[in-house]
Amino acid sequence: IDCGLAGTVMRFVPPLAALRNGVSVFDGDPHARKRPMGTIIEALKALGVALTADDGGTPSSLPFTVEGTGVVRGGHLVIDASASSQFVSALLLVGARFTDGLHLEHVGKPVPSLDHINMTVAVLRGVGVSVDDSVPNHWVVAPGPIQAFDQRIEQDLSNAGPFLAAALASGGTVRIPDWPTGTTQVGDLWRSILADMGADVSLADGILTVTGGPEIKGADFPETSELAPTVAALCALASGPSRLTGIAHLRGHETDRLAALVTEINRLGGDAEETSDGLVIRPATLHAGVVHSYADHRMATAGAILGLAVPGIEVQDIATTAKTMPEFPQMWADMLAQGPAAGDATEGSSGGTQH
Repeated sequence: IDCGLAGTVMRFVPPLAALRNGVSVFDGDPHARKRPMGTIIEALKALGVALTADDGGTPSSLPFTVEGTGVVRGGHLVIDASASSQFVSALLLVGARFTDGLHLEHVGKPVPSLDHINMTVAVLRGVGVSVDDSVPNHWVVAPGPIQAFDQRIEQDLSNAGPFLAAALASGGTVRIPDWPTGTTQVGDLWRSILADMGADVSLADGILTVTGGPEIKGADFPETSELAPTVAALCALASGPSRLTGIAHLRGHETDRLAALVTEINRLGGDAEETSDGLVIRPATLHAGVVHSYADHRMATAGAILGLAVPGIEVQDIATTAKTMPEFPQMWADMLAQGPAAGDATEGSSGGTQH
């Protein structure tokens, strides 16, 4: 299984592979081999699953082999999921298929992106799986059948972020249809985040409308998770200081996003610095330059946002957005084509020259 750069694939599928009879080999892109995998590997080993590295030893990252026997006993399992909520979700998703179910306990620093775990729990309950999460840092999944189901997958609200941010960066209006009225997606935070930054935000008849104000306001943002690169781009354009906290785990994503954001914002004349768990970004006048994407889709879209407000910005390797949105460059261009020169508002889902 070629995981590419997909954290969900490299973390969600190995526990599933343990439930099949046979050998499954996992690998990925060079950077994927650097992403934290020890927690899921050690968890599976503790459950009695055999995993081996290419040299026959114990793996700590990709590549590795899972030798599935078709049966995993389950039971009480203690892990440290402080590096990623995906470790918790990966095990919860298969816990009902374990012979004794799963009592998963987290011990360590707070788990980031708890909203994603809550989404996992909601999905499991929706298909008849009993999950008890009443005790903090404990999840108990009862063994039992998983109902067959049909599911309409919501649009990815995190991916909507760059398009919505365009309204603030350009002082225009962006409308996105089919926005859910109730959702567990972390991307629904865009409504409060953008309002805090001075935008006019409304949701009516399933259409989310965001209109930029006369200025972008700085603010403090706790636990923005994968939304952070887009938020940071707007903070670099803001009239006041901003602080992003609770995102230390972004150092282990496609790239070290905290270091990359500081480097790229400061390269353009900005004033950004890392903290132990996030970023501080202060007002500064940005200038033209090249924003490097680090083969990271969210770094590329952050550069595109900056390009709407700062003339002469180029985004290196915009094609890296294909990881989550292959059509991003065309959608971005189509959105801009509907801007003030072509009409009163921009309608789209998400500046800058691409090269």
